Amino acid sequence: MALITGLCTFLYHLPQIYKWLLKPYYITSLFMTVAFLVVRKAPGLCEHLATQREDGNSCDFDWREVEILMFLSAIVMMKNRRAITLEQHIGNVFLFSKVANVMLFFRLDIRLGILYLALCVAFVMTCKPPLYMGPEYIKYFSDKTMDEELQRDSRVTWIVEFYANWSSECQSFASIFADLSLKYNCPGLRFGKVDIGRYGEVSERYRVSTSPLTKQLPSLVLFQEGREVMRRPMVDNKGRAVSWTFSEENIIREFNLNELFQKSKKLNKDRGLNEEEQNSTQPEEGSNELPSETNDLKQPTESKKD
Repeated sequence: MALITGLCTFLYHLPQIYKWLLKPYYITSLFMTVAFLVVRKAPGLCEHLATQREDGNSCDFDWREVEILMFLSAIVMMKNRRAITLEQHIGNVFLFSKVANVMLFFRLDIRLGILYLALCVAFVMTCKPPLYMGPEYIKYFSDKTMDEELQRDSRVTWIVEFYANWSSECQSFASIFADLSLKYNCPGLRFGKVDIGRYGEVSERYRVSTSPLTKQLPSLVLFQEGREVMRRPMVDNKGRAVSWTFSEENIIREFNLNELFQKSKKLNKDRGLNEEEQNSTQPEEGSNELPSETNDLKQPTESKKD
């Protein structure tokens, strides 16, 4: 049953996977993930490799290599239990496969191990995961515009994500936050993001650490009347984030998005009715004044990524 479910999931996401394969990051990651398998099975090459098999077949895995690969599979399954998006699942496979490949290559030949490790370091330094560029309705803040936007209208509730482009967790969460902005954005409930990896002053001002050890990225903060009301994940006395799953269901429940959305729509409707009543005042009889035209309320244009 699990195999059928996995196959159906793969087929459902096949168009998205196909798009990934066209990007250099995923192409390179895929080759590095299967590097040991290719070396061990490549005809003309595997015959010259060392092996601990009793039959001396150097083109097949020995017992220790099978043990490492089984351990890799167990680790990936454990990590993927908490993964939310398909990007997180694929990222876990790539990450732990590279770690296993380093061990396998060093065990096979120290020269191959050094070469593969050097390639991994070069890959991390030069090739970054592609940023989410799908549809969204999110305001991107800078260190100079954030406070101004939060204080502009006390009736507007903001949900702001503090993120950093180098964080894989933030990159995986980007599509979820974008979907929420498309579903719940309205004039009284708005979504924003600020790159605290770029704007360190914002990180200090709102006490969101960028250290990987604290695990505070990403952080979601709810602002009402320009003041922080709640944030997830919460932070303990030692400055470490309390474990929390960034799924769409958890965010909707914890931040009461359905209730906030209904209140925000009602607030906007009442505000529109009041303005319509003020603008619909009729001129006195005999006067030459014409009634002022009602100006349509327009959403401010959202800025995109820098």
